[in-house]
Amino acid sequence: MKNIAFIVNPIAGTKTKNRVSKLIRELLDKEQFSPSVVVTEYAGHATQLARQFALEGYYAVIAVGGDGTVNEVASGLRDTETALGIIPNGSGNGFARHIEISTRMNRAIEMLNSSEPIQVDYCTVNDVPFFSTFGVGFDAVVAQDFGNNGRGLKGYVESIFKDFFQYKPENYHLVGNGIDISTKAFLINFANAGQWGYDAYIAPKASIQDGWIDIAIASEFPLIQAPTFAMQLFTKNIDDNLYMNTIRAKEVTLTRENEDSPVHIDGTPIKMAKELNIKIVEGGLKVLVKKRF
Repeated sequence: MKNIAFIVNPIAGTKTKNRVSKLIRELLDKEQFSPSVVVTEYAGHATQLARQFALEGYYAVIAVGGDGTVNEVASGLRDTETALGIIPNGSGNGFARHIEISTRMNRAIEMLNSSEPIQVDYCTVNDVPFFSTFGVGFDAVVAQDFGNNGRGLKGYVESIFKDFFQYKPENYHLVGNGIDISTKAFLINFANAGQWGYDAYIAPKASIQDGWIDIAIASEFPLIQAPTFAMQLFTKNIDDNLYMNTIRAKEVTLTRENEDSPVHIDGTPIKMAKELNIKIVEGGLKVLVKKRF
């Protein structure tokens, strides 16, 4: 019997906990798993809980929430033998989509019954972990405004349109692994997984098992190109865009023109230093995915 814990996003609240508990009773294979469900009480609590479950030898800890919840739980499980599972219950659900987990809660729970752990990479920026993407520039500004416009796809689209007409590209210097680039960029995204969420692929060729960071650099482009840029994001063809350049590295340092500009880690906006060191940790996290055979 394998012990697994479900950690529920505090914003999701009591209704989600009750629904998760009901679906676990109905759908989870009790011959395989002995489950428990906890709700976090404050920011960072999921990381503490996940680390404690790992220390107690749990087989897996399941993040019930969006990319922010996944980041917190995974941060507590990195470099341990306890696997991360995901029940998507957020907005973009970028990491869950990347590893092909259904965004329907019942199907995601059912998948646990036929899952297996795999080793995947994660990255850090100034020693803060991220598992999908880290970004500066336009996408960080959108992430900052996203919560103010209401969650969900509608709020996401509204943030994009609002910020696109106001945003001014900034200067960056990127160095490391034979790279030395000074550029004025619309955005720079460091991708472990390929997408932001909502199936918007900023780095379509990124893999969480290849030991590389895919660095997507979008230079300033004319307004007339915006519809093409958006379409290529959602059709996995952004690499074909004339204003997009993607390079790969294992460790780089990014110096920003403006320290006060927002950055985002897995879609969560935060403030960070002017100089940012980004590196990959190969195979540092176990993740539950559907058995292939």
